[in-house]
Amino acid sequence: MTRSTLPDDSTMLIHAYLDGELDPANALEVERRMTADPALAAEYKRAEALQRLMRERLPREAAPDALRARVEALGGTKRPRIQPSRQPSWRALAASIAVTAMVAGGGAWIARGPQAQDTVRDAVVAGHVRALMASQPVDIISGDQHTVKPWFSGRIPAAPRVVDLAKQDFPLAGGRLDVVELKAVPTLVYRHRQHLISLTAVPAASAADTAPALRKADGYNILRWTEGETTYWAISDLGAGDLGRFVELFRSGAPEQ
Repeated sequence: MTRSTLPDDSTMLIHAYLDGELDPANALEVERRMTADPALAAEYKRAEALQRLMRERLPREAAPDALRARVEALGGTKRPRIQPSRQPSWRALAASIAVTAMVAGGGAWIARGPQAQDTVRDAVVAGHVRALMASQPVDIISGDQHTVKPWFSGRIPAAPRVVDLAKQDFPLAGGRLDVVELKAVPTLVYRHRQHLISLTAVPAASAADTAPALRKADGYNILRWTEGETTYWAISDLGAGDLGRFVELFRSGAPEQ
């Protein structure tokens, strides 16, 4: 591999995109530029390989108790919210540059490393965590399904299925756009007491329906299932039982008319 000769601003955008520092509109613009510019796309792949290597080889620092308490408070309405950073952290940027250099000189070593993780799962988890750390976990704030669903129209090819579960104690909080495999996908956000549930709808790789399957990642419970042409990912810090109840209610509920 050769070192990137891209302008500094393009390289910064790539690292900001990988670190989840961009809002959905700017993230989509970076994806458009990568599609049109092979050099930018190659830089993204190098930087992505670097971050994957760091996750696999370097120990993860535990979040301070104070930060965890503030994140958990995001489910309420009276507790202070954490403002999102508008600039890539120097630690993340420095680490990305360092690993990119390692990738440039050691591609064969990386190829022999551990198998790549599930990229869709990682993107779904990242979207949920970014939402928890943001000033608002949604782009459109509304508990009205007739407001949330139309908001997605014109932003993505197809608006998601929306089910009103307020009477079952899972009220709709709103919706947002997340990025999965360089594509904008819809995420509905529901609440259950002080907990948030992100429900992301991703185009299915196959048409075969599947039953909900439970997995865990980074301390979160995730339920994944496929219906028709859509694979749903429900993620939350809720217990597996409560999250399973939400999924069953969503699957059996009638969508809005």
